[in-house]
Amino acid sequence: MRTTFCLLLIAILFFSNCNPKGSQEISDPVSKSLDFQSWEKTQKPVGTPAYLGLGTYAKVLCTAVFESGRTAEEAFQNSGKLILDQSYHDAVNFQIDYEAKQTILTMGDSLKRTATYHGDQGCIIDSSKGLQFEPVQVVSALPDAETIDWPMGDVTEDHSDQYDQKILQQAKEAAFDSRALTAAFLVVHKGNIILEHYDQGVNKNTQLESWSMGKSLTGTLIGRLMHMGKLSLDQKAPVEEWQKEGDPRREITIKNLMQMSSGLRFPAHRDPEVKVAIAQLEHMYVYTEAINIFDFVVNRPLEFVPGTAGRYRNCDPLTLGYIFRKSVEADGQNYWTWPQEELFDKIGIRRQLMETDPYGNFILSGFDYGTARNWARLGMLYLQDGMWQGERLLPEGFVDFVSTPAESWEAPVYGGMFWVNGNQVFSLPKEAYYMAGGGGQRTIIVPSMDLVVVRMGHSQGGSFVGGSLNSALRYVVGAIEQR
Repeated sequence: MRTTFCLLLIAILFFSNCNPKGSQEISDPVSKSLDFQSWEKTQKPVGTPAYLGLGTYAKVLCTAVFESGRTAEEAFQNSGKLILDQSYHDAVNFQIDYEAKQTILTMGDSLKRTATYHGDQGCIIDSSKGLQFEPVQVVSALPDAETIDWPMGDVTEDHSDQYDQKILQQAKEAAFDSRALTAAFLVVHKGNIILEHYDQGVNKNTQLESWSMGKSLTGTLIGRLMHMGKLSLDQKAPVEEWQKEGDPRREITIKNLMQMSSGLRFPAHRDPEVKVAIAQLEHMYVYTEAINIFDFVVNRPLEFVPGTAGRYRNCDPLTLGYIFRKSVEADGQNYWTWPQEELFDKIGIRRQLMETDPYGNFILSGFDYGTARNWARLGMLYLQDGMWQGERLLPEGFVDFVSTPAESWEAPVYGGMFWVNGNQVFSLPKEAYYMAGGGGQRTIIVPSMDLVVVRMGHSQGGSFVGGSLNSALRYVVGAIEQR
């Protein structure tokens, strides 16, 4: 009897851990209606952890060299390894073909992955099928940034005499803990840059790895479409693949996708029940293989009833990316230039690299690059409630939505394509919310302090960022309070 009770208790604890608070699993009849067993056999990521992780490594190294202007040796050491298991790191070798703008990474005699730079669509993992689209040039309509005042340009005034310089110096030193590999640290208070510092080889024009901060950018693009009347939060997601009668995915809304609670089955590294090598997760497959990412993500079955389980999974922001592309192209507009024309040019951003798969789909869940000042401008857009110099760019109420904890999440940590400080992971008010990316990329917005803080760095230092950044934030707050 006691043994039976213990087994029952273990089972209860296991399933409680697997399912978020309030989540509802999909019943067997629904699984069968989506041919779940067939999907499991045919749509899983293909390839060994070494092969898959090496693909991401080649892509990240490619962008670091040909877009960010970093040295190959430094970038090879400090970026790109985060999906490749540590046991393989010492076995990897690289070559750079500067004429072809290609990186070649090898492991042993038989394993090789390559990536090639394609201008304004960045680096793309090479496929035997080649590119399935024609790369497009993206040009800003804005004048030279060096001729215009911040934030529409890069001409700034010195406001140092308004703050305790000793405290700001301490903030800079904390942010640039050598172990954290910080590349850029930027503080904007009341619209003015009060602290800005870069690591050696990096400057205000350097496009830096931004990773999942791109999810917040995806949400911003959706917000632009909402303001234009093309989409709404409560509408059912316009995904053609979900529209067959009896398909439960028809119930997924834009709001569910924004809050990462679609319920789509898409195993990720944060799922407590997943025991698969990180490179073989669906969540990572979009970064490791030269696939059509939109086709891959919208053909997932449901695991949870939409709106009941908050899970950090790439399927939701990428499905939003699919919807964004379909909406823009339905209006006869250019998908690759639309973000520059309808968002970036309006807030002073002259270049923001958004990389694609071989089919031209933005991999905006992680393969995106921006400068520290770019991300600061995006943070300021939210700090100003979606307004920019008198023009509304995001709909009323949108900023409140993205910065409010989603009920579908067990803890108050996620809003709408933004993380929220509900559990005070940062030494800041609970109202703070932020964009976050692998390796410690952060754009933090604190409305009550009229404050935006951007921290960017190289992924190998990611495990040291938490302490370094929190210490820097405490100094920044101190400098503002003593002003």
